[in-house]
Amino acid sequence: MKHFLILLLLFATFNFNVNGQTTSEREAIIQTVQLYFDGMMDRDRTKLDQAFLSEARLIGFRGDELTITSYDTWATGTSKGEPRNRTQYKNEIVSIRVQGNTAVAETELYWPGIYYYDFLTLIKIDGQWKIVNKSWSEKKL
Repeated sequence: MKHFLILLLLFATFNFNVNGQTTSEREAIIQTVQLYFDGMMDRDRTKLDQAFLSEARLIGFRGDELTITSYDTWATGTSKGEPRNRTQYKNEIVSIRVQGNTAVAETELYWPGIYYYDFLTLIKIDGQWKIVNKSWSEKKL
């Protein structure tokens, strides 16, 4: 019985504290990333502003060309137009790693004719997780 209780305690600790991350921190990061996904799908600047730090940068390759974009420029373009048809898109979180007040979320976005692979750096600022950098690559289908 003693060994069972020790195993149960270890299991509970593992479930709620993996690599220093608590379940509530992980859920808060998921909510921030979901705001990013929803903001892109709905073309909603308010949701994007909730997910990103205004000084964030988006850096990646479009083909062979390195692009570095300010958050404001990207969000302005992303929020224009009609909402996207969600049945044609799939955005998912692959992994999350948290260390203190910093985190990295790896995401994959399956869009018509293209896959995007995003690595989002997040920092907890005043109790809120914000995306401060998006490094991405694309793979055309």
